[in-house]
Amino acid sequence: MNSITTFFFSRVIGQKAFDTNSNCIGTVKDLLVDPDSTTHSSGHPVVNGIKIKFKKQIAFYSFQNFRIEKANGKIKIICSEQIKLSEDQISNNLYLAQTVLDHQIVDINGRKLVRVNDIRLVTIVNDTFAVAVDIGIEGLLRRIGIAKPLKIIVSIFNGSIPSKFILWEDVETIDSSSSNIKLSKSYTKLQTLHPSDLADIIEDLGRKASAEVFSALDDERAADVMEELETETQVHILESLSIEKGADVLDKMPADEVADILDALEDERAEQLLNEMEKDTSQEVRELLVYPDHTVGSIMSSEVLSFNQNMTIEEVLIELRAQKPEMETLYNLFVIDENEMLLATFSIRDVVISPPDVRINQIMKPSPVHLSDYQKINEVAEIVSKYNLLAIPVVDKKNVLKGMVVIDDVIEDLIRKRRTNK
Repeated sequence: MNSITTFFFSRVIGQKAFDTNSNCIGTVKDLLVDPDSTTHSSGHPVVNGIKIKFKKQIAFYSFQNFRIEKANGKIKIICSEQIKLSEDQISNNLYLAQTVLDHQIVDINGRKLVRVNDIRLVTIVNDTFAVAVDIGIEGLLRRIGIAKPLKIIVSIFNGSIPSKFILWEDVETIDSSSSNIKLSKSYTKLQTLHPSDLADIIEDLGRKASAEVFSALDDERAADVMEELETETQVHILESLSIEKGADVLDKMPADEVADILDALEDERAEQLLNEMEKDTSQEVRELLVYPDHTVGSIMSSEVLSFNQNMTIEEVLIELRAQKPEMETLYNLFVIDENEMLLATFSIRDVVISPPDVRINQIMKPSPVHLSDYQKINEVAEIVSKYNLLAIPVVDKKNVLKGMVVIDDVIEDLIRKRRTNK
């Protein structure tokens, strides 16, 4: 036997396995791999076990004593010794047929869901590894046994059958059909994706799988992803999570985003989440929920950066470093008096180019363009366009600063209305 043998999973499933005396020991039903194994320098998961059916009995054996032989285009499976796997060994492995073949997986590089048509394995000396998944047409044709003859026919016309492989390290398995199957412990590969890409993947998954993947994310990551999800998916996810987990995620999100989500939930569920959330965050959200949907207050962000006019640039920088604000919060910086009334604005550019000892009242722009919290949303786009603004302060009838509307929120609202009107 060669020291290196490559073969496809589809060529093994359903084949008979034999002992060294050529006695049939059963039919191969599945192979088990350790998805987290890095015992070989290749880093690919090792095939640890094999599921064999003999008559009506199912048995799981160590794959260490099996070898795959290829001769004249045919596969032969030989077992030198039948050593059964323990229950722990079985439960700690991934079933290739049951949870990977014909299932959706995440192509990490392509940042999308794909369907597995076959799996490529390689035996190197005494170990066998899953090295890639086949998501191409050739994999499907191979499954039904017509790949080779079709290749010959197509080659006559200088054509080819599309084939596409994804290396195993660029794959994340997703399966929620069998709770006793241990998948990649916390979907660690998914953590490397941009929140927007991960949101797209979660939306493409079934309801059960999407909830399972989301719940495996840490709170910070989950909050970023939640912001990118469509409203329908946000509602489904929050209904599937425990109140505690849901509140922890919402606590990490901007109050205006949370208000939008809770507004779409049943009142009872929304109230449960608000009661579980941090008191300050919950209060901010409750204040935003008071505003009718058609008003500026319903889309404004209450997270703003406001300063006293007598502060120096150095003091402003110290405050910014301490707060570590999100990017959109820096679109505009506000100046308020002791009663929190809006006096002026200044920009992050003003801060960067000014000497440390300069005071805010020397660089601020008084009487800024602003919005009323109960002003109609349909008036905002025109103001943003007219004054070429990235963010506009929002005040109440007493001129108290309540928040700001950023251009992102305006665009999102316009898109949402366009979708609704279709």
